[in-house]
Amino acid sequence: MMRSRNVGASSPVNGKQDWDTRRKRKIADITQALSVSPVDVATLRRMAISEGGLLTDEIRCQVWPRLLNVPPDVLDQEPETVERENNKDYNQVLLDVQRSLRRFPPGMPDEQREGLQEELIDIILRVLKRNPQLHYYQGYHDIVVTFLLVLGERLATALVEKLSTHHLRDFMDPTMDNTKHILNYLMPIIERVNPEVHDFMEQAEVGTVFALSWLITWFGHVLSDFRHVVRLYDFFLACHPLMPIYFAAVIVLYREEEVLDCECDMAMVHHLLSQIPQDLPYETLISRAGDLFVQFPPSELAREAVSHESTAASTFKDFDLASTQQRPDSVLRRRRKQKQAALESSAVNSVVTVAQPSAARRFVRLAVMGLTVALGAAALAVVNTALEWAPKLDLFP
Repeated sequence: MMRSRNVGASSPVNGKQDWDTRRKRKIADITQALSVSPVDVATLRRMAISEGGLLTDEIRCQVWPRLLNVPPDVLDQEPETVERENNKDYNQVLLDVQRSLRRFPPGMPDEQREGLQEELIDIILRVLKRNPQLHYYQGYHDIVVTFLLVLGERLATALVEKLSTHHLRDFMDPTMDNTKHILNYLMPIIERVNPEVHDFMEQAEVGTVFALSWLITWFGHVLSDFRHVVRLYDFFLACHPLMPIYFAAVIVLYREEEVLDCECDMAMVHHLLSQIPQDLPYETLISRAGDLFVQFPPSELAREAVSHESTAASTFKDFDLASTQQRPDSVLRRRRKQKQAALESSAVNSVVTVAQPSAARRFVRLAVMGLTVALGAAALAVVNTALEWAPKLDLFP
């Protein structure tokens, strides 16, 4: 995946004017979609996916509940008091929340932050108490705090509960089996787009553990700029629950040069990939992730994801052992040079290039595929195609 650079002749002033115009048009479209009865959810999904996302937290407060189909009467309910004593999850939740200082805006007064941390604990315990089938995992609080900061406690409670029983359901099982299964989609996506990067990662035996925190926190734990976090949440809420793993693949592919220049060693590659650059071209990557989802839907990758072995199933003990060994990579580098020579002498229409559907068609298909959240991401292994059954679920009327 080549990094594109803007080489247009438009001036910064014209670019800002164009964006201001598009922004005003988007706000008008969102307002119109919210004002009709029934609410035009398809348009709201397209707005959340397209450039800039939902633009402001005020708009997110109106649109996020619609994307998750949370009924208005649920949104109006005041959260009940949470009993903390003898709660099996309280101690772990407290520890995680106490460690979450960097997730709050810099410069926020301590008293205000501490109050929000108390609300964060209450939201998590409240959702778990209402849904005893859900199991808390470390990283869950990174998602919940994002909703709290955008929506406030009342709305955040309602949306987090819906999200936890749908998009995040697989992460909240008693075991990590379904989480590992979702991680299994990463390497097949990378292989479809860039076999060279895939082969390099396989040779280094790096697995997919580096992407675990990306996936289970929706990147909230690893991105320092809150604007980037909420932009991704706009995108993920409007799409299929497996979209975060496509976005993870896009980040790896975007860093192709860094990956291939790295020493072919498990510890070295793991360290490189686990450190996400903070200056990523998010809009470009969001667009590319959508393209890859349309071109390589989960149904096409399900068989490989089930059988793939180079995943998080390899334990951290294996990682520690491998990190002490230097793996010779001269053969692999020779293979890289041979592949590069072959690519240069062949046509450019190989699997490395990805067809770009029109923006309108891509947004429509992503919006439709976003209807498939109820079955859980791991259930896709037995589904033929997302588009065949998504419209039948009537989850977001």
